[in-house]
Amino acid sequence: MTARRPTTAEQRLRSARVLVVESDAELGPALVEQLTADAYGAELARSAEHARIRAAASPPSLVVLGALDSPRGALELLEEIRLAARAGTPWTQDTPVVVIGPGARELDVLRAFEAGADDYLARPARYLELRARMRAVLRRASGTQAGARALSVGPLSIDLSARSASLHEQAVDLRRQEFQLLVHLAREPDRVFAKDELLRAVWGYRSTGSTRTLDSHASRLRRKLSVEGDRRWVINVWGVGYRLI
Repeated sequence: MTARRPTTAEQRLRSARVLVVESDAELGPALVEQLTADAYGAELARSAEHARIRAAASPPSLVVLGALDSPRGALELLEEIRLAARAGTPWTQDTPVVVIGPGARELDVLRAFEAGADDYLARPARYLELRARMRAVLRRASGTQAGARALSVGPLSIDLSARSASLHEQAVDLRRQEFQLLVHLAREPDRVFAKDELLRAVWGYRSTGSTRTLDSHASRLRRKLSVEGDRRWVINVWGVGYRLI
């Protein structure tokens, strides 16, 4: 039986440059070895400073962010990546980041997503699950780039290619997931999107459980779009989900 040849999309995903940021002397090298065996261009950084040097030399397509020496080291580095445009660091602001966090507690997961994570796995992470989630994140990122265009809803304008939004011609500063949530809602602004659908589409969740990730992002997005005298954006339809207007 002839083996199936990988598609162009699969080849593009496998050619992605992955930066593994992990201080654990066993886990970090093991992940890089497994990713390299799967034809990814994988590099290891053992500290935040080492990660900055790696990113400056070769901007990664995706970051796998594990444990760093300080308790908040990983979250601080993630926040730095998301604020890259203003911080003058070597990062690209929209670089997808998959976090391997300390545990499965809701608070750990929520902190990671609020800091800008695209996906989250609890330690000890299984490699096959990590690889599947990486591919899903990369597909979502490439899909957004491929469909780059502009959206407008009344005084709200969204430029997908520039990943920017403005309301009444005033720029709105949005984090990655806030922007992706806004884009998803703006495609059908009058439609009520179920919470499960939004969690799958924006965060790639397969099982939503009792997470408050969506509610916290929707609340921040609503505040950022609040303009005195303007309509109320990001409306919570109780028991169902959210709509934009």
